[in-house]
Amino acid sequence: MAVGRFITFEGIDGSGKSTQARRLADRLQDVVLTREPGGSPGAEEIRKLVLTGDPDRWSAETEILLFTASRRDHLEKTIAPALEAGKTVISDRFADSTRVYQGATRGDLRHMVDKLHELMIGREPDLTFVIDMDPAVALERGLARKSGEDRFEDFGLPFQETLRHGFLALAKAHKRCVLIDGNRDIDDVAADVATQYAART
Repeated sequence: MAVGRFITFEGIDGSGKSTQARRLADRLQDVVLTREPGGSPGAEEIRKLVLTGDPDRWSAETEILLFTASRRDHLEKTIAPALEAGKTVISDRFADSTRVYQGATRGDLRHMVDKLHELMIGREPDLTFVIDMDPAVALERGLARKSGEDRFEDFGLPFQETLRHGFLALAKAHKRCVLIDGNRDIDDVAADVATQYAART
C-alpha cells in the first residue's frame, strides 16, 4: 500500500487556516483531519498547558520542549499510522508553527527548534498551505472566538505582525509551501486551496 500524503495548514491565529483545512478535508476521500498542538490524547493534554494561562507562564525554551513532546505523541499515535495506512493526513499546524512562534519570535532559538525536530520528529509535510492575512483583522477574529485558548493572542498586535513576517519568510524559503491570500471570502480561499492542491497532486 502506498504511503499517504501529509498536508499542513499554517498561519497566524485567526487567519482562517482551521476552516480551510476542514474545507479541503471535505473535498477529499480517506482523510484524517487533525491539529496541533493536540491530535492525540496525550498531545491534547499538553495543548491545555501551552494555550491557556498567563502569557508569560512558560519560558520560550520550556514551550519548545512542550510543543516537541506534543508533536512526538501526535506523530506516533495519529499521523504515522494514518500515512502508513495510505490515508491523507491534513493537520492544522505542525512544526512550522513552532519554528515561527518559538524560534523566530521568542528569542533567537531557531537552532534549538530545528535540532529538536531533527532528533525527535524527523518528518516534514509533503505540502504546506500558508494562509496569509492582515494581522489586525486576524487578531480581532481570534479574540472574538473567546475560546479560552488565547494565550498567544494576548501578546498583542506587534507579536502577530512579527508572526506574519515569520510565516511569509517560511513560505518563501520552502518549495513545499504555497502562499494563499486569506483576505478574501472563505469560498474564494477554499477554491484557491483546492486548485493549488490539484496542481501539486
